[in-house]
Amino acid sequence: MGLDLSQFDRFKVTFQKGDQIFCEYEPGDAFYLIQEGRVQIVKIIGEIEKMIDILHPGEIFGEMAILEEAPRSASAIALDKVEVLEFNKKNFEILMRGNPQIAMKLLMTFIKRIYDQKRRFMILTLQDPQARVADVFLMLSETQTILQQNETKITDDVVIDATLEDISHWCGLSVAECRQVMAYFTAQRKIETLNNKFLVKNLNDLQRLVNSRRKKD
Repeated sequence: MGLDLSQFDRFKVTFQKGDQIFCEYEPGDAFYLIQEGRVQIVKIIGEIEKMIDILHPGEIFGEMAILEEAPRSASAIALDKVEVLEFNKKNFEILMRGNPQIAMKLLMTFIKRIYDQKRRFMILTLQDPQARVADVFLMLSETQTILQQNETKITDDVVIDATLEDISHWCGLSVAECRQVMAYFTAQRKIETLNNKFLVKNLNDLQRLVNSRRKKD
């Protein structure tokens, strides 16, 4: 994020690879800013544990504990040796009062993180693999500057800069399952593969697919 947080080194906490930083449903009273290492976010959906995200240095997680005073909505696990800054309500208020520029950037990060988490959770609630993959492309298209919209309908083709592994990660499917779905979309001429990019021929088609599956689920 480009923030100088060296003054908050006293809030630093270290976790070893495999450590559970917090568990889904437990009370939360702190959030974390990653300084080193990767953190995996997982959630139980039905009876299956699904990976929601892998976070890297500079990213925040666990912020809902501060914003909503709600139980943890997912679990966080250290994928490597992880160093974080741990903020609770008390030291977060110190940060807000004493460093308005840093506080504003953190709040903007909060907003984006909340949106991203809810958007990815929506994808995982879809039961149909094709709908999941389609919804990933819709999610990624929302950040594409070349995308134009006509009222609420998406009409233009769009190039998505992602790999098959990225798509697999975001939709909670194995790479093999994702490849099978992509082969179907390619055969239907809905998506073309361009090296490490994908050309979606008409996002409206994918939107209709997702909407129809979501109604059934």
